[in-house]
Amino acid sequence: MDYKELVKNCLKGKSEAQKKLYDLFAADMLGVCYRYTKSTADAEDVLQEGFIKVFRNLQHYREEGELGAWVRRIMVNSALNYLKQSKRYSTELLFEEDHLHPVSTENPMVFLQAKELADLIRQLPTGCQTIFNLHVVEGFTHVEIGEMLGIHTGTSRSQYARARTMMVAWIEKGNETIKQRRYAGK
Repeated sequence: MDYKELVKNCLKGKSEAQKKLYDLFAADMLGVCYRYTKSTADAEDVLQEGFIKVFRNLQHYREEGELGAWVRRIMVNSALNYLKQSKRYSTELLFEEDHLHPVSTENPMVFLQAKELADLIRQLPTGCQTIFNLHVVEGFTHVEIGEMLGIHTGTSRSQYARARTMMVAWIEKGNETIKQRRYAGK
């Protein structure tokens, strides 16, 4: 795929090129948006807003990196903006210092299916879910996350640790349930 030609045709306003760009990235980017929201409808709203930004800012794409990575960054930023602006999510994104948890060094050796892990991440409180996704999935440092969300680096670390601790507990509880079923003959 010649992305350079595709971008050029999109900038010329050719609708078939714009549709092709959308079709190339929409499914993957919906998954990105879904990781930050709590419903498919919200993820679709974020995707729509994200693609509006992609097409409005396509002239700023400098072809220095992969087009998909550039689109992904816009989708992540669109998701973060959506969370901050949505009344449903904004109260859950408040990071209060008195609710911070100490960093844990626990590391359970558990194998989960990708869907099971994604479902667990989606059960986290919105703030923890957001920071967990930004750090683990997107690869941002806590300093970068702090700058993106306007929070202290320590808050980012603490929320990540809280998310991790919650997930470890859920995973361990799930493993105990599986062991009990296995030994009970079910």
